[in-house]
Amino acid sequence: MDTREKFIECAHFKQKASSVKWEFGYWGKTLNNWYCEGLPLNNYPVVPVNIVNSTASLYTAVWRHFLKKDKNLFEKMFNQPDGVKLPDGMPVCAGGLYWPTQGFAVDKDVKNYFKMDEVQIIVCAEQLFYPQFETKIIFEDEKYIDYIDLDGCTRRFSKSEQVLPAGLDWPIKDWKSWEEIKSQRMRLDNIKDRLPANWDELVKEYKGRDYPLAVGGYPNGIFGTLTHLIGYENLFLFYYDHPDLIKDILDRLTDIWIALWEEILVYTDIDLCNIWEDISSGKGSMVSPVLIREFMAPYYKKISNFLKSKKIDIFLVDTDGDCNELVPIFIDAGVTGLYPMEVSAGMDVVKLRKDYPGLFIMGGIPKLEIAKGKERIDEILEPVQWLLKQGGYIPFGDHLIPPEVPWGNFKYYREQLNSMIDGI
Repeated sequence: MDTREKFIECAHFKQKASSVKWEFGYWGKTLNNWYCEGLPLNNYPVVPVNIVNSTASLYTAVWRHFLKKDKNLFEKMFNQPDGVKLPDGMPVCAGGLYWPTQGFAVDKDVKNYFKMDEVQIIVCAEQLFYPQFETKIIFEDEKYIDYIDLDGCTRRFSKSEQVLPAGLDWPIKDWKSWEEIKSQRMRLDNIKDRLPANWDELVKEYKGRDYPLAVGGYPNGIFGTLTHLIGYENLFLFYYDHPDLIKDILDRLTDIWIALWEEILVYTDIDLCNIWEDISSGKGSMVSPVLIREFMAPYYKKISNFLKSKKIDIFLVDTDGDCNELVPIFIDAGVTGLYPMEVSAGMDVVKLRKDYPGLFIMGGIPKLEIAKGKERIDEILEPVQWLLKQGGYIPFGDHLIPPEVPWGNFKYYREQLNSMIDGI
């Protein structure tokens, strides 16, 4: 079976011997370390340079600006990518984290070394604002780059940390600002314009694919998108102070998605829907179950009903942290799977499988423990064999593999894990 077939079988619990060989992803510094420690360098990850849409290219403007020290270096980066290192804090996608997303690179060398599977792909279409906001650098010094991104958010990028930029200002502040955005950038009468210029070419590729094809993806979420448009602290207050505004935004947002996905399905089938939330921290959900049932669950059900009407029955949520209390709410709202199941935040995939035997699970291997050597790796992999036998499980590190994990340790871990997958 190809990757697409294995993924669908696994997600449906249909063939317990079949799982997918993915990782969630790696930090740029991790891969740079591994190349120095023995990972063969054949296809150094390339940072995408073109702005395509909000899903593929959010943050691209600042990654590109940061790397563009001068014209010669910029050309070297994109014509001879092995000549310039990835930013330390840039994630590199590896299957569990779909691609293209957020201006990230995609791994090939680790994948090829371990004969891992093809990454899942997000359909190329504008799922947020059309037209997008114009990106613009508004301030720069030796420490920071401040800029306006595609979603209208003003962000600050730290040159020393080289991680995702933090929000400084957000486009929706009140009903007036929302109404302007709604009428100008979230219209329902120009849905087909959200498809890219090379759509016909992409459709041909999608129809012959050997990888899972998804709609949704970052920054599309019922909670997640609002954090981009309003800001975390503002959003928490808006739930109480402006509930009607929140619901109006979510009504239009989900209407846009469903209309666009309906248009996409005219041309190609899709395998799943990915919704990004990151609603949980290390100590539980950032939003109470009461608010989730009021402000999120109805929209999940709306999406789920649409997907079911199109015979799409893989509906995944990407949320980090401790999401234990949210699992039954998500399931009740139509979600079929969750990932990356952060063990360090309190997630126990064995308990989850026993409590929710029909829940599709991805991730769940404590990434930091891989750094502790073979004996500890063997210990953390002990539950995997049982989980694989239950079906509906794709094992990988519970988020991006950090630079603390040496190549030798990761190599041992991945070889052991692949043997388990092959041996079930």
